Amino acid sequence: MSLGRWLAGAGLVVLTGTAVAVYTMGSASGDGPARGAATSVAAPAGVTAGRTQPPGDDPAGAAVTATPSPTAAADPLLSGKRRVTIVRVGAFESGLALLDGGRLAEVDDDRGRQVFVPTPVGSGQLLIKAYHGGGTGQPVCWQVRNPGDGRPLYVRGATCRTDDPAQRFEITAVADGGPREYLISNRWAYLRDSARSGLIMEELGDAPAASSFRFTDTGPAPRR
Repeated sequence: MSLGRWLAGAGLVVLTGTAVAVYTMGSASGDGPARGAATSVAAPAGVTAGRTQPPGDDPAGAAVTATPSPTAAADPLLSGKRRVTIVRVGAFESGLALLDGGRLAEVDDDRGRQVFVPTPVGSGQLLIKAYHGGGTGQPVCWQVRNPGDGRPLYVRGATCRTDDPAQRFEITAVADGGPREYLISNRWAYLRDSARSGLIMEELGDAPAASSFRFTDTGPAPRR
């Protein structure tokens, strides 16, 4: 090999190495997008299951983690097109009922509105419409109520309004739970059973594990 050809080859190697170094520095500095590589970005601390924890909350201290599941988003029971009954896991024969003129409770008879239609309203949130047996009459919706006297939050019935934050619930599949077993929450408060107060809404960081609930399909939703 001639000296001239050897020098030309060495120069090509140096130029190639320089080009690679320049490309790498440009990508790392953010001057241009890196092509051909995918970067995994970890969620910031305090963000769990698509929800930002309020200041002072420690997600690691929660006894139950609300982990979204693809089956939850795809479940036809959460489409607004099916009516369901809801039973707290571990409640045996009692089911949820929105009592007339009152609050959400567990009953073992036919009192109140026991037929529910979870209806999407955007941003992964749903109105939970309540009907009398068979889906008859005009619905009322679940609404979180703060009694303002030191007692815990609870759910009562109200005229349905999609713009009312107290009516916009999230229904999240329980990680490793049974079929159609969900947690029900509104903002940072989860629906749970209290031995003293019945069904209440409470932040997980301030309470024992949230209750989970099983949804059962009872047919098409009423047409409205």
